[in-house]
Amino acid sequence: MNGLRILADENIPGLEHFFEPLGSIRTLPGRAIQASDLRGIDVLLVRSVTRVDEALLKDSPVRFVGTATIGTDHLDTEYLRSAGIHWASAPGCNALAVGDYVLSCLALATTDRNRSFEQLSVGIVGCGNVGGGLQQRLSDIGLTVLANDPPREAAGDSGFSSLDEVLACDAICLHAPLVSQGPWSTHYLLDTNRIEALRSDQILISAGRGAVVDNQALHGRLKAPDGGPWTALDVWENEPGINADLAQRVSVATPHIAGYSLEGKLRGTAMIHDALCRHLGVQSKRSMEPLLPPAQGLKVDGVDHVRPFPALTQALLAAYNPALDSVELKRTLSGDASDREVAFDRLRKTYPVRREFGYLLPEGVKDPAAASLLTAAGFAAVTGKLGS
Repeated sequence: MNGLRILADENIPGLEHFFEPLGSIRTLPGRAIQASDLRGIDVLLVRSVTRVDEALLKDSPVRFVGTATIGTDHLDTEYLRSAGIHWASAPGCNALAVGDYVLSCLALATTDRNRSFEQLSVGIVGCGNVGGGLQQRLSDIGLTVLANDPPREAAGDSGFSSLDEVLACDAICLHAPLVSQGPWSTHYLLDTNRIEALRSDQILISAGRGAVVDNQALHGRLKAPDGGPWTALDVWENEPGINADLAQRVSVATPHIAGYSLEGKLRGTAMIHDALCRHLGVQSKRSMEPLLPPAQGLKVDGVDHVRPFPALTQALLAAYNPALDSVELKRTLSGDASDREVAFDRLRKTYPVRREFGYLLPEGVKDPAAASLLTAAGFAAVTGKLGS
């Protein structure tokens, strides 16, 4: 079992911890992996930036492909099946992190627009691991939530709303996978007509797949006299060559990092490691727990006498403020196209450690209703004492 030859994206964390017991590991930048690199390789481990298809694998000995991501639209799964190449993804690995990102965006948007967080209606498009988990958290904190997921509805699940109803909500969160063909195609699901219909008092958050939104049409809407909806984009068409003018226009522009929590990244690596072990018929002897630092305190100052939702807003932005990541990306947009692409990938590669809310212990929240609300939003057990 020690003879496997593994080629992996250099940005997959925990590679040595998880995979060294199974073989030798070589790493490359994900966008740089090409067919010539796969000579003599048994196992290929990628992220969403690597297109895995016949052109890449045709003449290689690769027999297992693992992607440490929720999405699989970068894998030609039909080719992999026909070629007898086993593949695995990491569904749900960063669902909590993306939910954290969306909650912080909602806190920022309602602060920017001086709106009531607790009175928002939220529409969710796509209710898989990410959207479904977000729906539960938003419902738990008492918001009105509508969801649209035609494939799940067709499979017999209930409680869904029409797309038009969802798109009329105060806030719209997009978490649908990218499906290019068929009755449930999501490519440009938000097309010119739907984007033009968005109100300026709405909130739009896209943290699923870039081409679910017609980026050019959205750019046009944001240039309208009313400024268009408050918009946060974490995913883009043509990454890393994103539309710089659009990125400058949106309220929050981030470089596809919504799911980039420490726990989410390691969970993805653990999931493809476990899948490879099952494929090989060996027992998995590795977990992510030894790689995780202890839960950490989160100082939420000045919330002793505020109402629950303002306390939640303060905690969300103390835990993660997407405006800070947006500033970093927007700083890179003045260079030429090639420089911007390099900068986009560099921001992803060097992204600082971000903990999931479940590993953060809010301190200084003494009001029981506020403490309960923070727990419902996904934070670890609240402590009333401020850390030193």
